Amino acid sequence: MNTPANAMPASPLDSQTSTPAAMSATRPIYWSVRRELWEHRFIYIAPLVAAGVVVLGSLISLPLRLPGVVRGLPMLSAAKQQAALQQHYDIAAGLLMVTQLLVGVFYSLDALHGERRDRSILFWKSLPVSDRATVLSKASIPIVVVPLLTWAITAVTMGIMWLLSAAVLLGSGLSVATLWTRLSLFQMALMLLYHLVTVHALWHAPVYGWLLLVSGWARRAVFLWATLPVLAILAVEKIVFNSSYFASLLVYRFAGGVEAMGSSMSGNFPNPGMQLTLGRYLTSPGLWIGLIITAAFLAAAIRLRRYRGPI
Repeated sequence: MNTPANAMPASPLDSQTSTPAAMSATRPIYWSVRRELWEHRFIYIAPLVAAGVVVLGSLISLPLRLPGVVRGLPMLSAAKQQAALQQHYDIAAGLLMVTQLLVGVFYSLDALHGERRDRSILFWKSLPVSDRATVLSKASIPIVVVPLLTWAITAVTMGIMWLLSAAVLLGSGLSVATLWTRLSLFQMALMLLYHLVTVHALWHAPVYGWLLLVSGWARRAVFLWATLPVLAILAVEKIVFNSSYFASLLVYRFAGGVEAMGSSMSGNFPNPGMQLTLGRYLTSPGLWIGLIITAAFLAAAIRLRRYRGPI
């Protein structure tokens, strides 16, 4: 195919300028997430402190109780043997999940209110970052970043606990094979990841969306404005209709729903024979209704930030 004689060759700068244009959609959100981690260091410091408390408690409690538990295993059934060995890991995972929930709640309450209170919103609005990218990056912290960070810290903590348990058993003259046969760190980490993603991230997403919306609207006393409408609805329903459907809905949402949980649980980890109910979870109306409500809350928060100024 012939080309005109006066055709100019393509400049290398043309191919270079196309790459930033393709990345411009995600780069603001990426840097906004990093900015949230820089400004709110408690997001990762709090789980690390909780993990340190767990490891310190393991150093004290494992030498006192683990040898006696292992010596008494032959008198128990297989399920009870696993439950006895797994109890310490259940407590550790529960403490870190409670920490994750508190971090997500307090971050969401302050995410949009804090920048209005310290007037830093004037600076951030002067940057070429849209309100949508800012709000979505803030929503990704409690819904995506904190659960995954908690899972990684918990998995490492459980590995350290397993090593401490092995050292205690060797020091007591007992076999470490009991830990290999009765505890599977990989399975516990996999089930914990499933639980954090399905329950603490996706199922609790409407809660974080509501808190972000109130954080962008309230001028002060954010926690009060976040809880007062809920209490008012509970009181009005009870007084007028003498029912508690809204309370049952809240319990259903905070508890995680049976769709996200397995048929049988042992503490915070499933039993070895449990099947993941992922198909049932993904097709449950409760999940999609919650995600639609989350999207509505976030859309309202984006619109609020567009017109809200400093306090």
